[in-house]
This record gives sequence, C-alpha cells and structure tokens, in this order.
Amino acid sequence: MQTSISFKNINRLAIPAIIAGIAEPLISLTDIAVIGNVDKNPIESLAAAGIVGSFLSAIIWIVAQTKTAISAIVSRHLGANHLHAVKTLIPQAIFFNLAFSLVIYATTAFFAHSIFSAYNAEGLILQYSEDYYQIRALGFPLTLVTFAIFGVFRGLQNTLWAMKCSLTGALVNVGLDYLLVYGVEGYIPAMHLKGAAYASLAAQAVMLIMALWFFFKKTPFNLKLSFNINPRLKGLLLMAANLFVRTAALNFAIYLANAYATGYGKNHIAAQSILMNIWLFFSFFIDGYANAGNAIGGKLLGAKDYKSLWQLSKKISKYSVIIALILMAVCTLFYNQIGLLFNKEQSVLVLFYSVFWIVLLMQPINAIAFMFDGIFKGLGEAKYLRNLLLGATFLGFVPTLLLTDYFGLKLHAIWIAFFVWMIIRSSALVIQFRRKYLHKDL
Repeated sequence: MQTSISFKNINRLAIPAIIAGIAEPLISLTDIAVIGNVDKNPIESLAAAGIVGSFLSAIIWIVAQTKTAISAIVSRHLGANHLHAVKTLIPQAIFFNLAFSLVIYATTAFFAHSIFSAYNAEGLILQYSEDYYQIRALGFPLTLVTFAIFGVFRGLQNTLWAMKCSLTGALVNVGLDYLLVYGVEGYIPAMHLKGAAYASLAAQAVMLIMALWFFFKKTPFNLKLSFNINPRLKGLLLMAANLFVRTAALNFAIYLANAYATGYGKNHIAAQSILMNIWLFFSFFIDGYANAGNAIGGKLLGAKDYKSLWQLSKKISKYSVIIALILMAVCTLFYNQIGLLFNKEQSVLVLFYSVFWIVLLMQPINAIAFMFDGIFKGLGEAKYLRNLLLGATFLGFVPTLLLTDYFGLKLHAIWIAFFVWMIIRSSALVIQFRRKYLHKDL
C-alpha cells in the first residue's frame, strides 16, 4: 500500500489536526480572556486560572501519552496491512486510560490545597485555584478517554473526526464561558471562575460523546473488552511509560517557570499566565504538522519505506517553519492589541510586552522540535525522546533559569531558559534523525 507524502496528503492530516489541536488551548485561552476581564479581582482570577491551567495541562499531557502510543501502533499495523492484530488492543487501551484517569482524579482533587501551595499561591489566588480545580478535575476521565479515541483516529490516518469533536467542544466552551462567568440577569447567576470551570467540563463531555459516535460508526474497532491480554499491550504501555517520564520532565520545566513567576508577585504570574497560554496555543497550532508526521511516519515505518520517510521530514519541516513565521508576523503586527485581549491592568501588560518578543522569536525553533518530536513518536522512539527531555530539562532549562534568575531577570529569565530548552531539543532531534534514517534504505 503506497503512502503519498504530497502537499495535499500531508495537509489532509495536518490542517484538521491543527484545528483539533488548538481547540484545547483555545478553551484555556478563552477562560484566561474572560476571567482576566471580570470586574471582581481580575488579577487574582487570572493568576488562579493560569496556575490551574498549567497544572491541568501537565497532568493531561503526562497521562494522555497513551494517545500517541496508540496512534503509533495503529499506524504501523495499518502500513503493514495487519490492522486485525490490534482489534482487542484498542478497547484494552481505552479502558486503561479510563481507570488511570480515575486514579489521577482521586490522588489530586483531595490535595488541591497542597498542590497549589507548591506553586507559591496563597490567599485569594490559592482559594480561587482550589475552587477552579475541583470542578475542572472532574473532566479527567472525559478528556483521557477522548484522547485515546483520537489516537485511534490518527493511527487510521484520519484527523478530521478529531477536528470536528474538538471544534464543537471549543465552541460550546466559548458560549458557556460568557453565559456562566458573567451570568444573565434574572436567569443565570454570575458564577465567576467556577463558571469557566463548568463551561470547560461541558465542552469535554460534548467532545467525548462525539468521539464515541465516530469511533463506533467509522472505525473497524469496538469497546468489547477481551480478558485475553493483547500481546502488544505490554509494548504500548512501555512506550507510554517512556512518554510519561518524558512529559513529566517537560512539565517540571513548566511548573518551575510558574512557581518562580508566582514568587515574583501576582502581576508577574498574571503576565506569565498569558505568555504561557499563548505559547501553548502556538505549540498546538504548529503541532498539527507534527501529528501528520506522527501518523504518516508510523505508516511508512510499517511499510519499511525509509526514502519516503526522509522526504516526509523535509517537507513537514518546511511547512511547520512557514506556519511559525506567519504566526510571528501576525503577532508582531498586533503586538499591543494581543495583550489587551487578556487583561487591562497596565502593571500586567508592561510585564507581558517586555517578554512577549522572546516567545515570538523562538517559534521557528519550536516548529522544528515539535515536528521531529511527532515523527519520532510515530516511529516508536519513545526511549530517545524520554532521555532527550530529561537532558534538555535538567542540563539546559534548570541551570539557565537558576543563572538568569540569580541576575534578577525574572520573567526574562524564565523565557531565556525556555529558549535554551527548545534549542537543545530541536538540534538533538535533527541530528539523531539524520544519523538513524538518512541512509537506512541504501
């Protein structure tokens, strides 16, 4: 079965993946924008939403790595024409995600106070963080089951179904955010930060219902659970475990950044919340091509088509960098207006504007890192990705942050450290891919 790596075929996967990918950070960005403009305690509310959003992203990214593992295994078996071999694996992986999400909920929801105290949150920010998280955490099972199903879709070379689910969820969230946060006089009471949490929860439920519909109607799989363990489950969980560790290292960097920013003061963590959510939005946007690389790369590896795999890496690199440059240009053009979307406090905006240019400058480097990251996941190179993130975090990000913080650079210190982190990740991935796959078919 020949796999096309034409512009059309890559974008057939990448564009829906971009739309699907940005839906999740769009939910958080909407929360940030709505909450940052409330009349009552806008800075504290924005800081709490940012801290909780960061922690939620950390947890979801770590435990949702089974999505990537499922996608890699399904795409490789699709390329090798052995899709029947994973039919019992899929329901086992989905139920594993469900069980794991319940454990995560039980071990975090009851310790919210201690968790957000570790982010240096205190007083009203800590109270708001606890209230917001207790509601948002109810969405863990919904999100992780949805992500597992999205992994199946991507492995089958279809990102359109996930796009439709994610886009609908984002629209539901945007509409409910305004209704529940601000309320409708005489009909719906204003729920402030809790309203944003309920809006997100409703969006996650809608996404799951739609994902299940596509799963049953459009894929060859079902949720009939076999108690004879599929022999590929061990490999899937091992791959997921390596990706868990990798993503834990990634999120340790994000945690450290937010903890330092909170320690600098409420204006700094408010500005950091905006910067981080924009960075995540860009990351998910660019990650659409990484998802295409993940799906197509796994299929090409299953078919042992290494020449096409090399061509794929060059094409997706070019497209990803072009997307990054477009994002940079748009944000440079609307530099001042972007900050005003999220907050009107001048003290927060001054900090935001002073650092935002660093976030923009690193986008082409991010594009290369994310693109090769996606291809490596599709190739099942989870162990290398794990080791790279550990090295980049503890030998790159942490020392840079400690050094630049020592010189009093504050938010600049955080984003310089992220810049160094991404340079290490992107350069190491390019070097390893060239070494391992450039001449493999010769």
